Amino acid sequence: MWDSLKNGFISYLKLEKSLSHNSVEAYLHDIDKFTQYLEGESIEKQPADITISELQDFIKWLNINNLDAKSQSRIISGLRAFYKYLILEDITQNNPTELLDAPRTARKLPDVLSVEEIEKLIQAIDRSKPQGERNRAIIETLYGCGLRVSELINLKISNIYFNEEYIRITGKGDKERLVPAGSKALDQIKLYIQTCRVHQAVRKGNEDFVFLNNRGSRLTRVMIFTMLKELAELAGIKKRISPHTLRHSFATHLVERGANLRAVQEMLGHASITTTEIYTHLNREYLRDE
Repeated sequence: MWDSLKNGFISYLKLEKSLSHNSVEAYLHDIDKFTQYLEGESIEKQPADITISELQDFIKWLNINNLDAKSQSRIISGLRAFYKYLILEDITQNNPTELLDAPRTARKLPDVLSVEEIEKLIQAIDRSKPQGERNRAIIETLYGCGLRVSELINLKISNIYFNEEYIRITGKGDKERLVPAGSKALDQIKLYIQTCRVHQAVRKGNEDFVFLNNRGSRLTRVMIFTMLKELAELAGIKKRISPHTLRHSFATHLVERGANLRAVQEMLGHASITTTEIYTHLNREYLRDE
């Protein structure tokens, strides 16, 4: 019965919740972890018969297997979503996850680059190479607009409003938002499009994507990670850098300079203000004033 319910849960997540493939896989992994535990302990119970006691023993089992608090919280979240689905479908009225406490997780402060370090990254770009102007435009856009890497690689020319200085972004859960774009980022995008991209042979289906590889196709996440790692080495920056580092830096620098937290939340596309509050770690006085 578990397998058939999992299949129904997958359809629910895809069709009703409109979650991405990766998110669905993460939820499924959480349920698989629990069924793996039940099989190992020879507990032959259906979801409707599971009690809080079994769930608590499961959490102890996760501890014994050295799963950290963050991973445990992730799995508990998945189980809660699963039982919410079961109740919604009238499969059970029993929800043992309601009484289950998730372990407290310490919030890890993100790595942040200084303005000077971002300038070093940009200066490390070899603009004599064909991809030089593109790479500069990528960094200016990641930092100047605070984009996620997935939002950057999916950015379309038709969603850039150069005169109004806005870009339209499709973020998590296919939610759209308008993000103010700095003149540096827009000027660099325009320069890349007009001097480099215009000379490329673009593969069918990729005509509207801003950033292309040498084969005329949309860039991948891995290519952005690799490019940033190479630039960091050239710039002599010892911090571990990813595209998200530039997003963190964008938000931190805004908050440091007194930007309203709600405005930063809107620009980043955070569903909850509590996610944005992590950026006040460098400016406690600002948080007290707010």
